[in-house]
Parts: sequence; C-alpha cells; structure tokens
Amino acid sequence: MAEAARCPAAQNSRVLVKEAMPTTVLIVEDEPEFMHRFSQAVASDPELALVGGASTARQAMTLLETLRPDVLLLDLGLPDACGVEVIRHAARRQCTCDVLVVTMFDDDQHVLESIEAGAAGYLLKDSVPGSIVSSIRELRAGGSPISPGIARRILERFRLTLAPPRPATALKPPGSPLTERETELLRLTAKGLSFDTISQLLAISPHTVVAHVRKIYRKLAVHSRGEAVYEATQLGLL
Repeated sequence: MAEAARCPAAQNSRVLVKEAMPTTVLIVEDEPEFMHRFSQAVASDPELALVGGASTARQAMTLLETLRPDVLLLDLGLPDACGVEVIRHAARRQCTCDVLVVTMFDDDQHVLESIEAGAAGYLLKDSVPGSIVSSIRELRAGGSPISPGIARRILERFRLTLAPPRPATALKPPGSPLTERETELLRLTAKGLSFDTISQLLAISPHTVVAHVRKIYRKLAVHSRGEAVYEATQLGLL
C-alpha cells in the first residue's frame, strides 16, 4: 500500500516537469524573409512558443498588451515608427519581456536609444548567429547577446565617456601614496564601476584589478571601496 501511495506523487511530479511552460516569443519584423526565418527557428524549438507576429509598431504595441510574451524579438526599421518606440511602450506598460533587437541599424544613436529604452540584446541582421534560438536562450539566462562590432563600440564609448585621458601630471596628485595606475583605478571605482568593467576599460585582467585594489586599501588603511573613496577624497587624491 505504501508503494502504491507513492506512485501517484511520483507520476504527478513527472507530469509537472513535462508540462513546464515554454518561453513565449513575439516577433516584430516587416521583412517577410526574416519573419519566416525567425518564426521557423522559434517554432522548431520545443522550449519556445511563438505566440504572435507583427509587421508594424502599432500592431506590436497591441499584441504586447494582450499576449504579454517572455521575449520580444524586434526589428527597428518598421514602416510606421522606429522600433525603439515599441520598447518604450513596453516599459511604460510594465511589460516584463526581455527585448532582443535584430536590425540593420548599427549607428550609435539607434544602439544607445534601444539600450536606454530597455533592450537587453542587440544583434545586426548581417551577423545574426546560425540559430536565433541560441541568442534567445542566452537572453533568458540573464545574458546580453550583442554583435561583436556593436559591443566593441559600446566599450569604446564608455572608455571615452567614463575614463577620459588625463595629463600624466594630473593622474597622481603631489604627495600621493598611490601610483598613477592606482589613482586611475580608484577614480573609476568612485564612479561605481564594477571590477570587471574596470578591467575592460583599462585592458587588464580582473585579477590585476583586485591586486591593485588590495594595495590601495593597504596604503589608505581602509577595508572597503566606500572607505577608500572617502579617504582618498579627504586627502585630495580624487
């Protein structure tokens, strides 16, 4: 009897696993070739469910509110409006879908406006991976699929914006216990950047960043980045 009692529970468990909800995808694309290509890719994966397609911004906004997809696969070059407006509409309506832009526009304005509006990924159509499914999976796993050329330009933009070149004499204030590199790293830390981002901006490894941070802590007699920034500010090092 005990064995029989356990069987239904085990069966129910297997049913729950089997009936796990797939990731729902809404495609917004006005070019039939790409719409067909993306639709086939999504439909062929058992973990994804194509819930709709739109060829205009107006249609996309309507479907977003009624379908509430997990992923919005979006072209920016729509006939009635820029796709960025669709992303903004999703944000205003508190649609929690992950937005993956797939477009021909590779200029800084479209890239930055899309990211600022809420896009989590940005791919160029002429460099879309062999399977768009892999990019959707990366997106749902918390990643940000971005075409390599776009990622490099974003990084360069951050390098120029957040870490502008400074005269060598200004990097290390007179009497500072820190080296020029340590001072530069501390300035980036004060901006709230993560160690990984700093390592990319300075073209050094994360381990080297950590090593510099430990030296900064020791020289300033502090134990956290907040204390380091505060102490350096008080000493006139920043």
